[in-house]
Amino acid sequence: MSMRFLVFSDIHGNIEALEALLKFISRKKIDHYLFLGDLVGYGASPDETIERVRRLEPLSIIRGNHDKAVCGLDAIETFNPMAALAIAWCRKTLSREHNRYLCGLPRGPLVVDEALTLCHGAPFDEDFYIFGEFDAAEAFQYLETRIGFFGHTHFPCLYAKTEQAMRGRMIEDDHCTVRLKKNAQYLINPGSVGQPRDRNPKAACAIFDSEESAVHFHRIEYDIDAAQQKILTQNLPPALAERLAMGI
Repeated sequence: MSMRFLVFSDIHGNIEALEALLKFISRKKIDHYLFLGDLVGYGASPDETIERVRRLEPLSIIRGNHDKAVCGLDAIETFNPMAALAIAWCRKTLSREHNRYLCGLPRGPLVVDEALTLCHGAPFDEDFYIFGEFDAAEAFQYLETRIGFFGHTHFPCLYAKTEQAMRGRMIEDDHCTVRLKKNAQYLINPGSVGQPRDRNPKAACAIFDSEESAVHFHRIEYDIDAAQQKILTQNLPPALAERLAMGI
C-alpha cells in the first residue's frame, strides 16, 4: 500500500519551528509520522512540544539522548556545559506527565512497516553520530531494512550503498527530491526541526513517499525571534538563542 511518511527529528523544545513545520505539511497528504528523537533540550518550550507531538496520529517515535537525560535515564555530565544547563532547567520545569512520557519512549532502532528502520544515532548505538561515509559504512552493517532514518547530527543528508559503492550527499537546497534506486540501501537524515546546524536556520524535515520511492527534503521558515525571546526570558544561555538565527 502506498504511504507518505513525515520524517522529522531533533525539535529540542522549539515549538515555533514545530508549528511552522506542521502548518507546512498540513497542505500535504501524510499517512504516518516518524519522529527520530530529541523532543526536548536547548529550547524553552518542552511541555508544549511534547503535547503537540503526542497529538499526531499515527505516530512512531523513539527517544533521543536529550530525552533520556531530561528524564534521568542518562547522566547530565556527559553533555557540554551549555546543553547541561538546558537539561537541568528542563528537568525542573517539565510536567510530571511529560517526564513519564519521555521515560517511556522506546530506544532505537525501531522497525516500522517491516521496511523502515528508525534510529536516533545509528542502528548499533542510539548515541552514535553518523558524520560521514566512514561512519555510515559501519552503520550499514547493522541496518536490516532497505531504508534507515536517523537524526542526532542535525544535518540533512543521505547515504546510498550498492554492491559497487557507498556514497554520501549533503542536502543543501530548501526543497529537494531524491529518487531511491531499487538495488540500493539508504541511510537518510531529515535534519533538525528546532536547531539546524548546517548554517541554514530554517526548520528541516523530509517526506518519504513509498509509491514514488522518493524522499522530499524541505526547509521551512519560522518565527526565530519568538523562539529566541523565550530562551532569554527563561535565563537560559544566550548562545542558545543566538545560534538559532545562524543555523549552527
